[in-house]
Amino acid sequence: MRLCETDGLSEDQAEIIKAVRSFVEKQILPVATELEHADEYPTEIVEGLKELGIFGLMIPEEYDGLGESLLTYALCVEEIARGWMSVSGVINTHFIVAYMLMRHGTEEQKRKYLPRMATGEVRGAFSMSEPSLGSDVSAIKTKATKTSLDDGTDGYSITGQKMWLTNGGSSNLVAVLVKTDEGNDSVYKNMTTFLVEKEPGFGETAQGVTVPGKIDKMGYKGIDTTEMVFEGHQISADQILGGEPGKGFYQMMDGVEVGRVNVAARAVGIANRAFELGAAYAQQRETFGKPIAEHQAILFRLAEMATKVETAHSMMVRAARKKDAGERNDVEAGMAKMVASEYCNEVVQDSFRIHGGYGYSKEYEIERLYREAAFMLIGEGTSDIQKMIIGRALLKEYKAG
Repeated sequence: MRLCETDGLSEDQAEIIKAVRSFVEKQILPVATELEHADEYPTEIVEGLKELGIFGLMIPEEYDGLGESLLTYALCVEEIARGWMSVSGVINTHFIVAYMLMRHGTEEQKRKYLPRMATGEVRGAFSMSEPSLGSDVSAIKTKATKTSLDDGTDGYSITGQKMWLTNGGSSNLVAVLVKTDEGNDSVYKNMTTFLVEKEPGFGETAQGVTVPGKIDKMGYKGIDTTEMVFEGHQISADQILGGEPGKGFYQMMDGVEVGRVNVAARAVGIANRAFELGAAYAQQRETFGKPIAEHQAILFRLAEMATKVETAHSMMVRAARKKDAGERNDVEAGMAKMVASEYCNEVVQDSFRIHGGYGYSKEYEIERLYREAAFMLIGEGTSDIQKMIIGRALLKEYKAG
């Protein structure tokens, strides 16, 4: 058997995934480790993904996208992360912004952005977190205050500091969650998502918007992760996602649900690659007169690794299919993300152990995967956050009495 095969795919889906797999083999795997060690942005790879149509994969055909499902997208992400996880990060935040526009944007906003997002001309980033926030989204401090703009129209002035923006430098459209005082009792109804336009790059990238530079990270290299500082950024009320303030939290949570399926897919891709590397090394390396794969300890380890990869893949597929069916998938996405990220770490560590001393060498790919797997544990909500979401939902379903 091959790991991560998916039943019930259409011919179109199978063709798209085959094309992405081929692209990964030829264009990503041969250069990934070198680019990652240099912390170099994968420009050529990104151009190739644009040509493949990946930036518009889920954008509807009426807005010049391919109109594919979340499942197709997730399976593509799994393939890309198998090649180099950072590359899947280039499209993930872009995709979340496109998804939020598709689901919550006004018709005018969809027409303005989606066709150019489909080609990759407009590149999206997603900004919820802040320096002292952690998992508590309700504690955001960045604020949009009503004001009269220079042209006399009504608008807002945004001030505050956002943190952990993937694609913060390379993007030119950022969905930003801020506080707006709508007079509601609930803190969650006093949040609004703004669509902020800026220039790609670092420094002052728009009036009142500064992107200081790349944050140096342990892994997830090659891609820019940044802060974003707002100092009286003037923005029109037309740039509120959906045109109505006070709905930002719910819009962002909808985006995060599909983001969790995405992170689960990334974790499966990394784990699958770690298994492949471990299986290959175990058949080449000999000790005590035979390949280490023939020693029972290694054989058992490979069996457990493969089972974990397959389990995580199945849960990720189920979560994606539930969202595609138009149902809420917060529990399924949370379960998939939790299991996939935890198993990914275990599989990568097992592969690392199979490699022995060589696993610690930067010449071997497993060293890169070891650092990338750690990010899966915290991206799009930690396992503890997933457990809270899952646990609360289960208590509603299994109410005592």
